[in-house]
Amino acid sequence: MEVFCSMQLRERYLNNLQPTTPRRFTMIHLLAAVAVYVFFKEREPVDLPTVSTLLLIVPSASISLKNYLNLGSPLFGASCIQSFFAFYAMLLSCMMAYRLSSLHPLSRYPGPFLCKISKLWIIWLAYRGKLHLYYKSLHDIYGPIVRIGPNDLSINEKKLIPFILGSRGMPKGPIWDARRNRQLGSDREYHAVIDVRDLNIHAQLRRRWNEAFSNEPLKDYQEILAPRVQQLCDHLEELCQSSGGVASFDLAKWISFFAFDFMGDMAFGGGFELMRDQDAQGVWKGMEKGLTNQSIIQHALWVAVTFQSIPFFSSGMRKFARFAMDQAKRRISTEVKRKDLFYHLYEATADPSNASSYEAQLSAAVTDSTLIIIAGSDTSASVMSSVMSLLLRHPHAHRRLIDELEEAFPTIDCDDRRIIEVEKLQKLHYLNAVINEAMRLLPPVPSSIQRGPPKGSGGKLLGDDIFIPEGTGVIVPPYCLHRDPRYFSPYPDSFMPERWLAPSSSSSGPTSPRSTSHSTSLAPPSAEGEQPPVFHTDKEAFIPFSYGPANCAGKPLALLEVRYVIAHLVTRFDLLLPQESEGSSGRKVTWEDDLEDRFVFTKGPLNVSMCSRRGSSSKS
Repeated sequence: MEVFCSMQLRERYLNNLQPTTPRRFTMIHLLAAVAVYVFFKEREPVDLPTVSTLLLIVPSASISLKNYLNLGSPLFGASCIQSFFAFYAMLLSCMMAYRLSSLHPLSRYPGPFLCKISKLWIIWLAYRGKLHLYYKSLHDIYGPIVRIGPNDLSINEKKLIPFILGSRGMPKGPIWDARRNRQLGSDREYHAVIDVRDLNIHAQLRRRWNEAFSNEPLKDYQEILAPRVQQLCDHLEELCQSSGGVASFDLAKWISFFAFDFMGDMAFGGGFELMRDQDAQGVWKGMEKGLTNQSIIQHALWVAVTFQSIPFFSSGMRKFARFAMDQAKRRISTEVKRKDLFYHLYEATADPSNASSYEAQLSAAVTDSTLIIIAGSDTSASVMSSVMSLLLRHPHAHRRLIDELEEAFPTIDCDDRRIIEVEKLQKLHYLNAVINEAMRLLPPVPSSIQRGPPKGSGGKLLGDDIFIPEGTGVIVPPYCLHRDPRYFSPYPDSFMPERWLAPSSSSSGPTSPRSTSHSTSLAPPSAEGEQPPVFHTDKEAFIPFSYGPANCAGKPLALLEVRYVIAHLVTRFDLLLPQESEGSSGRKVTWEDDLEDRFVFTKGPLNVSMCSRRGSSSKS
């Protein structure tokens, strides 16, 4: 009788409990999800133990509580799956509701729905390598300020550049925490001058870089540059001779090999011979693989931390980082007669008698080595390849540049080679116009110039009415800025070096002496002799080397290198592009279509046909 009564009481208890438990369990999961979301929002944890605890142990605890209360649950496995689903659904709902609500500090800025709710859409586009095109399409639709992430803005407004990138601006943004290579040590505040987020520390580190690229060191680098350019031209002539006078090959590849070899001489005292051996050790391929991986994971710190801990994913980055550090260590132990970049950056200022200071300088050399290799080779190779591609697709500009160079350098040496004097190149208006126009259309860093308010600042006011909350990343994409018709018109998407020679409303200097207004022309002149348009060229919106105190320190050397190489290639070789194929839309597919935004542009093959001009140069 007692057993029967006990069973009746238990059945009555369970019958009374069932109608109320779903609501109670929903509240349990809701409270757990809200607690986890608030913790993530306030603390932004990225380490794997904390993230795993929050995303796995917390929902497991709520499930345990549910099953403790729900004594009558018959299907434990199905119940667990449903409970996990409920927890994550509520967590995502909380996140999306806040990011789409008017309570979010960036709610006033327009942007795509997918960008507002998650960075995963941008990560997917970064994987495809076409973020520069996507950002431009967004600015075309939404205007100069676009929300490109839950806590990210893209700003394409010239007047705001000083407040973002200038001396009154902000330090490096959140992507630089994600780009930091944790194989070098996760306890470091920074690993190189490029990823420093403290403006005072950056100013101290940057001082020696500015000195290393001043006028006197540049003279030392010129002596290193000339023999490498000669080696490049000799190699290309050998290719022509071995092919019966006309050779077909990937010019971008050989320009990249040249840039890498020159960078090795200029920075580490030599040791790189890609023009001789090609990429036998896979160094260039490894660098581009590392750039690709970093360009994907940089958009979310938790993604970067997670993937850098996965051996097969981070192997390329680790291999390239080790290679770069090995080069710096080799240079430290080698006595070099020439004054290279390593000397001017570290040895000229280091005091061997002060052991701690000397070790600190050498440690900085090792951690800066990755930056030196990428900035010293990949960016300049990108610009030179862009110049050659655009020249070959615009024969009139190509011919005009040849004429300017032959007039400026009429002297031919005993080997029938035109003597190019470095000092004169800076004064050649059309050469510099061609280079500027190539960098305008295809800036070497197309979209990843990011800044953000300093940590602990609370935020930053841009101008009079644009407040940037702390934790927000702000990019200024040169690819978009340089093609904005407000700053470059007419034909902002067309290659027209003449825009840098014409009078301009926001320019000064030898190539732009006067002011003009915008042109009303609708199409570029199609043939030589037609009336050229009136250009509006706003140099304040031209930032291929970034802007402000964190701009490219190596700009003087990069321009010297590009001018010198282009002058030799154009005067020593006749080049021709093969017939361009048509894409699915019927538009011709160009070399630029294969460029991928990997922080810097990575290049596809630039296939050309080439023959030496030796023998014809004296007749020109």
